[in-house]
Amino acid sequence: MDAVPGLCSAYRIINGGGSRSFAVYLVAASSLAVAAAAAATFFLPSYTSGFSRQNITLSSPTVHAWPDLEVSWRSALATVIGFLGSAFGTVGGVGGGGIFVPMLNLIVGFDTKSAAALSKCMIMGASASSVWYNLRVAHPSKEVPIIDYNLALLFQPMLMLGITIGVDLSVVFPYWLITVLIIILFIGTSSRSMFRGVQMWKQETLLKMEMGVAAQQSNQKQVDVDTKYEPLLPQPEKTTLEVLMFNIRWKGITVLMLVWFTFSLLQILKSKSESCSLFHWAITVCQFPVALVVFGTKAAELWRESRARRMRGDWECVCEASIEWTPVQLLFCAFCGLLGGTVGGLLGSGGGFILGPLLLEIGVIPQVASATATFVMMFSSSLSVLEFYFLKRFPIPYGKPAIARNLHQNTQQLPRCLFFLWHAAIYLIAVSVLAGFWGQFFVRKIVKILKRASIIVFILSSVIFASALTMGVVGTQKSISMIKHHEYMGFLSFCQK
Repeated sequence: MDAVPGLCSAYRIINGGGSRSFAVYLVAASSLAVAAAAAATFFLPSYTSGFSRQNITLSSPTVHAWPDLEVSWRSALATVIGFLGSAFGTVGGVGGGGIFVPMLNLIVGFDTKSAAALSKCMIMGASASSVWYNLRVAHPSKEVPIIDYNLALLFQPMLMLGITIGVDLSVVFPYWLITVLIIILFIGTSSRSMFRGVQMWKQETLLKMEMGVAAQQSNQKQVDVDTKYEPLLPQPEKTTLEVLMFNIRWKGITVLMLVWFTFSLLQILKSKSESCSLFHWAITVCQFPVALVVFGTKAAELWRESRARRMRGDWECVCEASIEWTPVQLLFCAFCGLLGGTVGGLLGSGGGFILGPLLLEIGVIPQVASATATFVMMFSSSLSVLEFYFLKRFPIPYGKPAIARNLHQNTQQLPRCLFFLWHAAIYLIAVSVLAGFWGQFFVRKIVKILKRASIIVFILSSVIFASALTMGVVGTQKSISMIKHHEYMGFLSFCQK
């Protein structure tokens, strides 16, 4: 369906070292940024000359801006960026939140935290349409589903746990720190993905040359040898419905849905509790055993099966990943899943900025990596939408009082005004849904024609790098504005949500 099957085994060879050094880079750089924020929390107010601590403005998390999306150059530009961001983001398996948030903030006019919430809605829509397309596509080289449900079950619980942590930290972390952490992460993952894409491109070039030589030799033999055998009949291709039913694994989907509903229920209970109360912290802590039990069960299954195969002398991969499932590798995957979810919660992305490159890092071919990351991202982004709603990042809790005041308490016109508040969100989500489907369609066609699945990796790397640039510009602009207005640059309190 996509690239030549021979290419898929070659991608698994490109799984060299560098993962541990990359993890060390992330931990060291992030720790340094967090330490700087901690220093700002304790020392920065005293260094603000001419202002007392009472005169330092705290960034208010309750100021929300929800503009109408009128027909103008802004709406046209937002549509183009939203479409391209969704199309390329879902193809790369990263979502595109790093592009959506600056676009919604700078071009459309949403406030930063509301833009992150709306970004999740766009990612959820794009992921859903992309998953629908991928379920109708066959695996390029094997008789297995295009989505690796083993990897989805391994990463989803830690990703969701990370998202709940990231959403909470987005309220507490200063904006400049979030910007620095995202730039550190995105620069590292984009450069790593670009390097891997170049390796894949070179390997594809060599394989295409070898296959061309083999095809010429085969044609010469057919001319010289008069065979008496009938040519083999071509195998009938599966219909779209047959491929769809084959790609759906109800057992894996059921477990993923149960995890999603469990986390959603915990978020509903947490939203009903008083901030920083005993019940609030009890519900927060309950999320950890839920994630660890599901992750531990799937990790133990992969480890046992991998060890059993090695003892039998069978070196075939347990799943799409071409690594040996050792305890160290499983812990690394748990760390990356938790990190990806935390970044997703902080930024408003679906966690794909970590999961997409990670799947390539462990040897998953690009087509399966994209499909699996997008599938997991559909669950994680929908959970984030729920969490942002309970954090009152959407307009309904803030729109009603404001509109009622502006209309002099004329509640009869309230539904109409609420519609105008929401129509921008609905429009952008619809754009993302269309882009997610057609982006997958066109890129898969290009990959099939050129027989170069590395194109998916280059798209992934480009989207992450573009996100680093846009988030860097927005973050720098916001930080300079905060400094000019003598706003507080340190950590806020968990209890001041």
